[in-house]
Amino acid sequence: MYKKLYLLFILLGLNTLALGQKSIPSNAQISVLTIGPGDNLNDAFGHNGIRIKTTYSDIVYDFGRYNFEDPNFYLNFAKGKLNYLQGKAYTNNVLDFYKSENRSIKEQILNLDAKQKKTLHAFLEANYAKNKGAYLYDFFYDNCATKIRDVVELASSNTIKYDLPTDYKSQTFRDLIQNNLNRNTWGSLGIDIALGAVIDREATPREHLFLPENIYKFFEKASINNQSLVSESKTLNQVNKSKISGVFIFSPLVILTLLASFIGFITYKDFKNNKRSKWLDVSIHVILGSIGLLLCLLWFATDHSATANNYNLLWAFPISLIAVIEANKNTPKKWFIAYLKFCLLMLCLLTIHWLTGVQKFAPVLIPILIALFVRYIYILKFLKK
Repeated sequence: MYKKLYLLFILLGLNTLALGQKSIPSNAQISVLTIGPGDNLNDAFGHNGIRIKTTYSDIVYDFGRYNFEDPNFYLNFAKGKLNYLQGKAYTNNVLDFYKSENRSIKEQILNLDAKQKKTLHAFLEANYAKNKGAYLYDFFYDNCATKIRDVVELASSNTIKYDLPTDYKSQTFRDLIQNNLNRNTWGSLGIDIALGAVIDREATPREHLFLPENIYKFFEKASINNQSLVSESKTLNQVNKSKISGVFIFSPLVILTLLASFIGFITYKDFKNNKRSKWLDVSIHVILGSIGLLLCLLWFATDHSATANNYNLLWAFPISLIAVIEANKNTPKKWFIAYLKFCLLMLCLLTIHWLTGVQKFAPVLIPILIALFVRYIYILKFLKK
């Protein structure tokens, strides 16, 4: 029994030594792992990690982890003030986890010299020791992929030169996101509504590396000291996965089209019966006002950089919550009529913004926007009688 305990303590000591190593040999193998997308929205863009393999250890370092048990987790997440963390785990555990989720795993062994390897390892160890590398996350500029890019560039003293991948094309941040999603999903719709015009500018080639898959593509073509950055690429787990879009009948296009048709049907009945369904107008203003209030909070009350300059406020305006009072009256005040004209003008302005590329809006919103336009015109005509 004592012999078994002795062996157990030795093994634990070796494991601790492996995870807490202070330096690595010059023949250590440094590689970048690229994990394919998962089934959930937060996994839809994949993941990256740096693998450091020696004769006595095999560790993966990654970024973008978080602790649900942190105080005020959800509030800080919503405000953009949540600290994300650096991860550190045994490679076998990492690979087993992603294999269990049926996600692809690709590895690129980097062509770094002994000094660059030690610099990279020392940074990761020192960063992890400092509160697990806590940092304020930014989806486009400081995420699990950009951290990998920055660490490798740091180790190489910024000597890496990128050549464009063969399938490269200039795109906006929004297009780069939506390439990984099915447009007719609630996740895609939520992203298009919540994120503002700031993501409708073209991303520079280097900025394309905020996506994990682009880390793989750009590293494949990159060079360092006049030789390829990647000495060998291999696939550790191959999967054939199609995008999961859910049940079509519950998709945004179907639901919003049905809702728009309902608004159109009630408006037609109102026209035939020469009346105005106040309950419908109240409902519209409550829903649009609530969405507008949320968008304003995301824009002005959080640190999220991607939620600024959001022109979805052109169809969902917070003042609608005040207009509810007048919408419920048989004879609203004159400012309500002026507000409806303002709403029509904003819908026209939204169309101009869309056509000129100032901001792209979710295509599945088109039926609702048309229904709102028709309803506003009907209310104006009815109140003028």
